[in-house]
Amino acid sequence: MKILYIECNMGAAGDMLMAALSELLPEPDIFSDKVNSLNLPGVAINHHSAQSCGISGTHISVTVNGEEEESCDDNKTIHHHHKTEHHHHEHDHKTIHHSELNSEIAHHHEHENEHVHHHHEHRSLADIKRIIDTQPVPEKVRRDAFEVYSIIAQAESQAHGKPVDEVHFHEVGAMDAVADVLVVCLLMNEIKPDKVVVSPVCTGFGQVRCAHGIMPVPAPATAAILRGIPAYSGSIRGELCTPTGAALLKYFADEFGEMPLMRTSSIGVGIGTKEFLAANCVRAFLGETSGNFDLVTELRCEMDDITGEQLAFAQEMIFAAGALDVYTTAVNMKKNRPGILLTCLCHESDREAVLRAIFRHTTTIGVRETLCRRYVLERREVLRDTPYGQVRFKEVSGYGVHRQKPESDDICRIARENDMCINDITNKED
Repeated sequence: MKILYIECNMGAAGDMLMAALSELLPEPDIFSDKVNSLNLPGVAINHHSAQSCGISGTHISVTVNGEEEESCDDNKTIHHHHKTEHHHHEHDHKTIHHSELNSEIAHHHEHENEHVHHHHEHRSLADIKRIIDTQPVPEKVRRDAFEVYSIIAQAESQAHGKPVDEVHFHEVGAMDAVADVLVVCLLMNEIKPDKVVVSPVCTGFGQVRCAHGIMPVPAPATAAILRGIPAYSGSIRGELCTPTGAALLKYFADEFGEMPLMRTSSIGVGIGTKEFLAANCVRAFLGETSGNFDLVTELRCEMDDITGEQLAFAQEMIFAAGALDVYTTAVNMKKNRPGILLTCLCHESDREAVLRAIFRHTTTIGVRETLCRRYVLERREVLRDTPYGQVRFKEVSGYGVHRQKPESDDICRIARENDMCINDITNKED
C-alpha cells in the first residue's frame, strides 16, 4: 500500500503543501509544464530552492498580476526577512482571509510608514467554479479542487455570518488560493496515494493582521475548518495554519495521527520564508507498508438497562456516524445483573461523532477509550463471470496470505433467484 504522510509541526499553507508534494515527483520538470498550462489569468507560479534552520527544500510563490496578498502576524516578537516586497501569509505562513465586505484591501507596508492601497475585484463561489471548470486538467482534479474551495467558502460563511452564496473573495486572495488548490489537487492526482495520514496540525497562537483587521490565531475560518481535526497551538507566536492549508488537509486526509509504520521511499520539504527558531517547513513522506497498518480508537461502555430494539438502532446510528466496527459482548455487571458490553472502533477523526452517537442512542453514562494498532490485509473487489452471472469477489492479501471469497449479498441473491441453498452455490463455485 502506498502511504503519504504529511507532517504539520509548523502548520500548513497551500504553497508549502504544494512545494513539499512537488519534491515527491520523479520528473518534476514534466509536472511544471502541466502547471504552466493552467488557465489562470495574471497568475504566476515560481519555485526555487530554499533553506530553513539548515534544512533544504523548495519554496513556491504565487503572484496575481505581480503581487501577493499581504497579511502579517501582529506580534513584535516575530522577526521577518526584510525585503523590498511583502508577501501574504499563504506563501510564507501568512494568511489568506477572503473579504466579502471590503472592495478596498489595505496592504500594510511598514517601510517609512507608507500606506499603499490596492483595489480588487471580488468573486463569488460560482465565479470560482467557472474558473476551475475551464482548467485543462482531469475531471477528478476539477472536482477535487471545487470541493476543497467549497470547504473554504463554508468556513468563511460560518466565520462572517453570511450565506455561502453571499460570500465573496477578493481577487488576489481568490486567485492565489485557486492556484494553490488546483496545483495540490494535480499533485495528489499524480502521486495517487492509497492512504493519506496527516499529523496533528499546529496552528500557532497570537494575532494576525489581515483585510478584516487584527484577528486571533487560528483565524475564525481556519478554526471552523479544523473543527473535529486534532490540532494544537504549539510554542510559535504567529499564524501557522491558513484556511487553504487546513481545507486541503481536511479534504485529502484519510486519518490524522502519528507517522504509520512504513518504508519511506521519498521525502518532500516545502519551505516558508518567515524565520522562526524552528524550521519553517511542511514535510511529506511517501512510502509503502507490507499489509495495512493504522491506528484506531476503541470506545467501550457497559449497559444493563437497554432493550434489544434500542441496541439494534443504536448500532445502526453508530455505524452511520463513522464507526469501522460495532459489536456487543454479554457481560455480568454490578448487583449480578446481566448486561451488554458495546465496543466500537473508529478513526481518530471520527471519534467525536461516534461518541455523540453512543451517548445519544444508548443508555450509557460513560465511555472508555483505548488507542489501538490495527493490522489488516489488503482488500480489493473484482467482478467475475460465473454460471449464475457476474459475481463480486473479495480478494485479500498480505503478510504471506492470499485468499478470496464471493460477496455474500450476491450469493444470497442467486440463491433466491434460483431457489437454491447457499452451500450448493458456494460448493459449485469452488
